[in-house]
Amino acid sequence: MNTVLLGLAFLGGVLTILSPCILPVLPFIFARANQPFARSSLPLLAGLAVTFAAVASLGAVAGAWAVQLNIYGRWIALAALALLGLSLLAPQWTNRALAPFTQLGNRLANAVPSTEQGTQHSTLASFLLGVATGLLWAPCAGPILGLILTSAAIQGPNMQTSTLLLFYAVGGATGLGLVLLVGGKFFKALQRSSRFTHGLRKALGVAVLASVAAITLGFDTGALAQLPSANSPIEQRLLDQFRSQATTSAAPPALASPMLKVQATPKLQLPVEGAMPPLNGLTGWLNSPELTADALRGKVVLIEFWTYSCYNCKNVLPYVRSWHQKYKDQGLVVIGVHAPEFAYEKNLNNLKAAVAEQNVPYPIAIDNNFAVWRAFNNQYWPAMYFVDAKGRIRYHHFGEGAYDKGEQVIQQLLQEARSTAPAT
Repeated sequence: MNTVLLGLAFLGGVLTILSPCILPVLPFIFARANQPFARSSLPLLAGLAVTFAAVASLGAVAGAWAVQLNIYGRWIALAALALLGLSLLAPQWTNRALAPFTQLGNRLANAVPSTEQGTQHSTLASFLLGVATGLLWAPCAGPILGLILTSAAIQGPNMQTSTLLLFYAVGGATGLGLVLLVGGKFFKALQRSSRFTHGLRKALGVAVLASVAAITLGFDTGALAQLPSANSPIEQRLLDQFRSQATTSAAPPALASPMLKVQATPKLQLPVEGAMPPLNGLTGWLNSPELTADALRGKVVLIEFWTYSCYNCKNVLPYVRSWHQKYKDQGLVVIGVHAPEFAYEKNLNNLKAAVAEQNVPYPIAIDNNFAVWRAFNNQYWPAMYFVDAKGRIRYHHFGEGAYDKGEQVIQQLLQEARSTAPAT
C-alpha cells in the first residue's frame, strides 16, 4: 500500500481538529479529561477511531442493512451520551428518576469519585464512550476524506479503503489527544479548588447535552458543515503535492483529488467524450418519475453527481438550480444523481428532508449502490456531465467554479439541438 497515501490520510485526520464539525464531539471527549490519560482518554480515543473507521467502511460500500444498523447505533449512542450529560449535570435527580440507567452515565463520567477509596478508572467504560462518540462523529468531508471515500465508492470493499479510513480516524484521535493533554492539565488545575470542581462538572454536563441536541437536530452535518474550515486549504496543498507525485508514478484515477477542476478552454470546442450511459441500477427517484437515457434523446441533459451534506455540492447548487429554471422550457433536463458519501445519506427520509430544505426542484436519481456512478466512471463530488440531444457527453467539470463556461455549454448544446431538430 502507498505509504504516502497512508501518511496523507493520517494528516487529514489530524487536521480535523481545525474543522467546525469537530465541535459537537469535544464535550464527549472532555467529559473524562480529569482522569489519567493512559487508562481513560487513550481507550476513549481508540474506541472512537476503530468505530468511525468501521462505520465509514460499511457506509461507503454496504447495503440498506448497514444503514439501518448505523441509524440504530446512533440513537443508542445519543441516549447513552445524554445519560452521561445528565449524570454530570444533576446526579442526584437522575439517580432518583432514571434509577439503574444512570449508573451507566455515572460510570462513563466517573463523576463522583470517592477520595477515601480512590478513583476507579474503567478502561472499558472509556472505550465504550469512545465507541458512542465514533458512531456520532461526522467530520466535514474535506479533500482528503473525500478522496478516500471516492476510492471506496469506485473500488468497492477492500483492505486499502478500510486501512485508509483507520489511519484517518487515528489521525483525528491524535489531534484530539493532543488537545486532551493540554486540557487535562487545565482541568486538574481547576480541581484543586472544590468550588470550581462542582461548576466545571455542571458546565460539562450542559455542554454534553447541548452536543447531543445539536447532533440530533443535524447541526453537525448541516450548519456546521457549511462553515469554512481552516484545514481545507492545508489539505488541498497536501493533495496537490500528492497528485503531482501520483501523476509521475501513473497512479490510478481513483486517487485523484475530488477538488480537481477542469481548465476552461478559450473556445467552446466540445468534442464527443462518449455516449451517455444508461440510468440503470438506481434505487429510486425524487421529484420525477423514472427517466431513461433513451427517453431523454432530443433533450440536452445535465447530469450532476452530488450528495446532500457535501459543502462543495451546496455551493454548486444555486447555479444548477438557476440553469434548471432558466432553460427547462428550452429543452434542458437537469438530473441530480445522489451518490451518498456517508451511511446516513442513504436513508430516504434524510434525503427527502435535505431535498426540501435545500430547495432542489429538478429530478433526483437515487444512486445508493453507485451503479450510475460506476457507469460514468465518476470519481468526484460534485461532478457535472453535459449531454447533447443525441445522447453524447460533450463536456464535464469536477468541483466548484467555471459556472460561466457551464452555462455557455448549455446554451451551445441547446442551439445545436434546435438547429438539428426536424421541421414541424
